[in-house]
Amino acid sequence: MKQIIQHLDKGKTELINIPAPSLKKDHLVIETTRSLISPGTERMLVDFGKASYFQKAKQQPEKVRMVARKIKTDGLLSTFESVKSKLSQPIPLGYSNVGIVREICGNVADFKLGDRVVSNGPHAEIVRVPPNLCAKIPDNVDEETAVFTVLSAIALQGVRLAQPTLGETFAVIGTGLIGLLTIQILHANGCNVIALDFDASRLSIAKSLGASTVDLSSGEDPISKAMSLNEGNGIDGVLITAATQSSDPVTHAANMCRKRGRIILVGVSGLTLNRADFYEKELSFQVSCSYGPGRYDPKYEEEGQDYPLGFVRWTEQRNFQAILNLMSRGEINVSSLVTHRYDFEQAAEAYDVLTSEKSALAIMLDYNKQSEQKQSDLVSLKSNSPQTKDRENSSLNSEKEARVSFIGAGNYAIQTLIPCFKTSGAELVRLVTTGSINSTTQGKRAGFKFASSNTEEAIIDDSTNTIVIATRHNTHAEFVQKSLLAGKHVFVEKPLAINKNELEQVSLAYQKAASTFQAKPQLMVGFNRRFSPFILKMKTLLDQLDQPMNILMTINAGHIPADHWVQDPNIGGGRIIGEACHFIDLSRFLAGSPICDLSATCLGSHPGIEIPHDKASIQLKFENGSVANILYLSNGSTMFPKERIEVFCSGKILQLNNFKSLKGFGWPNFSKMTKWKQDKGHQQAVNAFLSSITEGSTPPIPIDQIIEVTQATLKIDAILKNP
Repeated sequence: MKQIIQHLDKGKTELINIPAPSLKKDHLVIETTRSLISPGTERMLVDFGKASYFQKAKQQPEKVRMVARKIKTDGLLSTFESVKSKLSQPIPLGYSNVGIVREICGNVADFKLGDRVVSNGPHAEIVRVPPNLCAKIPDNVDEETAVFTVLSAIALQGVRLAQPTLGETFAVIGTGLIGLLTIQILHANGCNVIALDFDASRLSIAKSLGASTVDLSSGEDPISKAMSLNEGNGIDGVLITAATQSSDPVTHAANMCRKRGRIILVGVSGLTLNRADFYEKELSFQVSCSYGPGRYDPKYEEEGQDYPLGFVRWTEQRNFQAILNLMSRGEINVSSLVTHRYDFEQAAEAYDVLTSEKSALAIMLDYNKQSEQKQSDLVSLKSNSPQTKDRENSSLNSEKEARVSFIGAGNYAIQTLIPCFKTSGAELVRLVTTGSINSTTQGKRAGFKFASSNTEEAIIDDSTNTIVIATRHNTHAEFVQKSLLAGKHVFVEKPLAINKNELEQVSLAYQKAASTFQAKPQLMVGFNRRFSPFILKMKTLLDQLDQPMNILMTINAGHIPADHWVQDPNIGGGRIIGEACHFIDLSRFLAGSPICDLSATCLGSHPGIEIPHDKASIQLKFENGSVANILYLSNGSTMFPKERIEVFCSGKILQLNNFKSLKGFGWPNFSKMTKWKQDKGHQQAVNAFLSSITEGSTPPIPIDQIIEVTQATLKIDAILKNP
């Protein structure tokens, strides 16, 4: 299928062929018939992509501060590579979509196959959307009207916050698409409307919709206009739907309002406020958030947890439905708002118009000319690659090369894992994602042969003998099991499992695969730190001492909000399982001995402590008498290094700072080791894994250690969560 994307690094808007999204539980798959280009948001994204790096930085000062902090802790080169990689990831454009429901997965009430629906899906031939971001279209509403639903919901949410009553007078500053929709919704609420803008042509449309107008370009005074409409008292409220860096809209709004008037910011404006304007009139000011309650809440949008109507009357989905009802009654007229129409195949021309013609309002995309490849879940990224590739004798015994398929293409896979496998010389076969554009864009960039949305096909594909799993943590164990039982070597990004049952199932799958195939499959967890040159140097020095050691690790992990998926016990497993396992494994490696005892404690409950168990002290004791203390802390400063590892043994000390410098104290033949950039062993770990495949050597990390470390991690997590 085809989809429109925006390259943030080069500024190019492109229509690309990508795999159709796979089914996802409790989601709808929709075949698009119409979509609408938003002249505000989408123009802003396109302009941002075309801007220079300096201009991008100027537009996002907070991101610049984040980069500066990262440079201090991780170094200039690592930070530059991270920023460059982030900007190389294109984004989908569009959020106003109309289509027909073609597939339903899971428990989705109120929708059936064949329904006409609106959604916030992107500009793509096929979209996958959760039901709370969809609404059914009434029979008497045509598609060209319905496609304005999402944009109208943005306007409606601003109007709801303004709380208009019958007979009140409101100003709308900015007569772009959302401003013109706002005017109509205010009229539907029985309000008088004044429209302000510098564009006479848009003011003409506003006037045709029943608004009084103020042409700011001709010097008309909005204050006197406002006073004349409300007996000299000022108007009841203002909705700012303009997009500008100037604070003039806020100033005009304050001066136009009566005492205790309401000002709602729906668009973008400078926020230099004059206290006297607001103080003397006791004005209220509020910023409107997109479509309404539920927006940006993953539990509402992705998991389908609706807000009770008795407590939240108007969610974003109910706002969609309210707009469609207004359209059904003829109270929203969009015929004058459409300035351009294009077939979807002409999307590039549509975006040229968007950026070159400032007068463009609604640009309609028509999907009637269907693509022949619309339903494909496999896309060839190289012109000479066949769609299927059969190999004889494809068992692990006969393979002396690594032919790798990736499942997952998130930030870590894109920035770290895929480049490491590419550098190692592995043959990159498939890049699989369930619904993003990364499988195509990043797959092509890295040199994969195919982009796919079908994980099952990738696992059983005969042209692949190695699976790399870089998905969310709750899927790791399942994909590892399936890959092992399909006779594949497996590299899984940590953790191996997020609960005891998953670990047992993985262990059984490994044993079965080992007995089924003549050559044992290689199973590797991404515990890369033990492969770092710094750690290997420490290990070499410590192995000379033959005495127990004290290991102290201070991990300044940084804050992750409680609603992030990593913190969800059913998805990420929490940070101890998902991240601290790295350091449990590293302690096990440095000690060179099995774990024989463990304990852990964390901060106590406190109103200011959101998640106590990611502020933990972990103690490990090893059979050779060594002891490790791991301080895994999320409540520190970002100005402090993230990882410091110290080992005390036999009158000597080794201190590793953030995987950039290693210092020795008391060592006769070692004092210091430094590198220009961090080296956490990612490349070396991948090299070791692939060598074990091509050379048939022993696993880089023995399977019993992988199981041991995972068991210890699960026990520690249980102690911290249930003290």
